[in-house]
Order: sequence, then C-alpha cells, then structure tokens
Amino acid sequence: MTQVRPYADPATATDRDLVVCGDVGSTYTKVAVVDTASGDLVATADCPTTLDSDVLDGLDEALDAIAARYPEADLSRIRVCSSAGGGLRLAVVGYEQLVTAEAGQRVGLSAGARVVHVAAGRLDPAATAGLLAARPDIVLLVGGTDGGDEDVLRHNAAQLATSRLATPIVLAGNVDARADVAGTLRSHGKTVLPTDNVLPRIGVLHPQPARAAIREVFLRHVIGGKKLSWDPRFAHLVRGATPDLVLTAVELLADRLPSEVAHVPDSGGQHPGVVVVDVGGATTDVYSVLAPDPQHPAPERDVAGTLWRSRTVEGDLGVRWNAPGVVIAAVTEGLLAPDEAAALHDGAALRAAQPNLVGEDTKDLRVDQRLAELAITIALRRHARGERIGPPTAPRRGGKDLGPVRLVIGSGGVLRHAAPSLAATLLGTAVSDHAGGWPLPRRPRHVVDHRYVLAAAGLLADDHPDVATHLIHTRLLAPEEPSRRR
Repeated sequence: MTQVRPYADPATATDRDLVVCGDVGSTYTKVAVVDTASGDLVATADCPTTLDSDVLDGLDEALDAIAARYPEADLSRIRVCSSAGGGLRLAVVGYEQLVTAEAGQRVGLSAGARVVHVAAGRLDPAATAGLLAARPDIVLLVGGTDGGDEDVLRHNAAQLATSRLATPIVLAGNVDARADVAGTLRSHGKTVLPTDNVLPRIGVLHPQPARAAIREVFLRHVIGGKKLSWDPRFAHLVRGATPDLVLTAVELLADRLPSEVAHVPDSGGQHPGVVVVDVGGATTDVYSVLAPDPQHPAPERDVAGTLWRSRTVEGDLGVRWNAPGVVIAAVTEGLLAPDEAAALHDGAALRAAQPNLVGEDTKDLRVDQRLAELAITIALRRHARGERIGPPTAPRRGGKDLGPVRLVIGSGGVLRHAAPSLAATLLGTAVSDHAGGWPLPRRPRHVVDHRYVLAAAGLLADDHPDVATHLIHTRLLAPEEPSRRR
C-alpha cells in the first residue's frame, strides 16, 4: 500500500500549482509533488515497481494515493524518468580503444546509460557478433577527429548496415563523413541519429550533443521497446533515463547554488564540486561535477578528453540483484577478512534470490548496511582512480581528483529508508576511506536524499530551473526544522 508523506502545511497553501514527478526504478516507484508556484516539496510517496505485470500499475497506485490527498494536482502534467528493466543499455563502436572508443564510453555513461559493450577498430564478423550478443538498446558509433581519419568510421558503418542489428544508432564521429555514413546506414533500413563529434580533436571531449541524442533515441525508441508497459501512455510520460536526469540535477546544483550552501567558506566563491553516490539493487552509480582547476589542467596524455561532469556505473555492485558482487569486489579490494566475507556471502545470496526482501530484524538490517557501505566505498574508489585500459601494467585513465570536493550526497533506498543519523554515518565511513590511496574527498559535508529530490529536480530543470534550484536548496541541503519533519 502506498503511503503519502506530506511536507508542506495545507493550511498555509494558497494558489498552488502542483506538478507530479515520478521515478520508476527497478525496485521502487517514487513520486514527488512539487508546487511550482513556491518551489516547495509538498509530498512524496513510493510503492514497489510492478515489473511482473505493468509498471503503470505501481505508478498509478502511487498517483491515486496522491490524487486522493491532493485533488488539485494536475496528473495530466506528470513527468517521469525510468531506470526499470535494467535501464539504458549502450554499446560503443569506436576507432581505437584508447581514444574515440574510450571517449564514447565516457559520454555514454554521462548520458545515463550502462555501457554493456565497447568495440574498437575495424569490425569483423566476430566483433559484430559480440556486439549483437550484448543486446544493446542503442549503439553509439564514433571514430576519428573532425578532419581526421574516416576509413574506420566508414568501414564500421558498412558492417553495421549489413548486420542483423535492429537497435537505433547515434552517430557522433568525424563530421566530414557524417552525411555519407548516415546515408549508408539508412540505405539498409537502420535508424540513425547523426550529431556532433564526441571528440572533435585529440584531448577535447564534447559530450552534450551526443548526450542529447541518446536521450532522444531513448525516449523515441527504447522505452516502448522494453515492454515495461503495454499502455502507450508510459512512453509519453517518460522524459529520460533516471541517471541522465539525476546528473542534470547535480549539474544544476553545482552551477547555481552558492558555495556557502555546502558550508565551505574558503572556496573563493566557486562551488568546490559535488559527488553523488546512488546505491541501487543492481548497480551503484557515482556522479561527480568538478570545477576545472586553471592551475592544474587535465593531463595532456588523456587523449580521450576529460569529463568534468561525469558518471560511472558499477554493474557488479548492488544491494539486491548484485549483492554477491559486492562481497567479491570487497574481498578483491582487501576490505573484508575471510571470516566476515563468509558470513556476508549468505546474506548477499539471499538478497540476490529475493530482490524484494525487506530487512526487518537487526541481523538483516546490519547486512543491508554493510553491503551499502562496501558498495559506496568500492564505487568511489573506482570512480576516483579510473579504469585500466589495456594490460594489467597499463596506466589507469579517466580517474578524478575528488580531494577538493566538499559536498557528498547519498541516494538509494538503503540510505533513504535508514534513520538519518545512521545513513549519514554509513556515507561518512565510506567517504573517509583512504586506504587505497585514491584522491577521495577530504573534508566533505554529507547529505542523504531522503525525499527523492534529485530525480524531481532533474525533471524540472529544463522548464523550471528556479524551482528545481529551490527544491534542492530547501529539501536536500538546508537542515529541516524539527517541527516540519514527518
């Protein structure tokens, strides 16, 4: 049964303009009611996502509960994001592993996708078969800087054109070959959306056009194709993938909120950076928005470019479906002694077998909390140190210096449903991990998104940026008065 949690006092509300924002996740569907006249959060509600039937069943249940309490809310204006059904699966096809393929992978992650396959160089039948086996929802085809090599991009387009690939293709390679390559793909019946090059020149990453194109393809072709709902209404409601909208909210936070909100008096008037860690049942995502340091620019050796606004997805770290992956990764990272790993293994296996398990006794809650703490710790380590592209002796690339970050936000049901003090402790313990020597935040303020603010703010950011900013400021960052807590 859906429980509505009110935050604004109805007795003081006049001339309200209520907009409903929904986030359909793989485990829970969350709804937030926002008054766009005042920018205030009016209420929230959540219920289990109904993947076994139709995701609209759970969403409609939450909306019915909202409508019963707030009949003035215009449900025809609801805006929704979704990560149900495994989220957005993206394959990247690029020129070479260390340059355009890596650049495409970084852009795909920033677009809210889970990169399930990366192919570099000229596609042959075996490589094309591997791409098809990954079952992507979208293919991001990149290659060559503007005015540079065209041969590999043209070759790969020809291979994809004659393949059994049925998913849409976002074309974001050398612009000089764009028209011809798009024509080749379309002549064989492929759906293609051309856009600007993700890597117009070496070391310069240009993610925005490709990110927008991926969102457009996701909305137009992917949501309906996942069969999450047989009702076409769902495809019309969804505005984007949840991770894409959350990153939009984090960007808005970093761009528009003053540094004093993060309680950082020595930031020189510039926001020192934001990190968000979202612990889910299947993955743990890390978002970071960092301010480029003019005194220490990005290393020139990072020829794939640097994303100052980025996201990484740890597909083996989840507190339900992929809970066993947390234990395995924690052992690899040296975070678990053998006896604790053995004890935690059984609890992780139970959660993978029963993803809807709700921990109620002390033992279950401790397992959930430990898994969350480990998932956050490992995900932050990986985000900060980057990935090793190539053999084990190759240098890591794509890492972030999170040392100057002063604001760390935790999200996800395991943190959201915990007591505020416990959630802050779990987040703080993980963020203070320096055992791996990675540049993690040194003196951050810790905040937990208990009220689904980030997804709602991302959904409102395009046409109500001031409302989204106020929502983040008042309901995420500013301490709430005890009299208003519920």
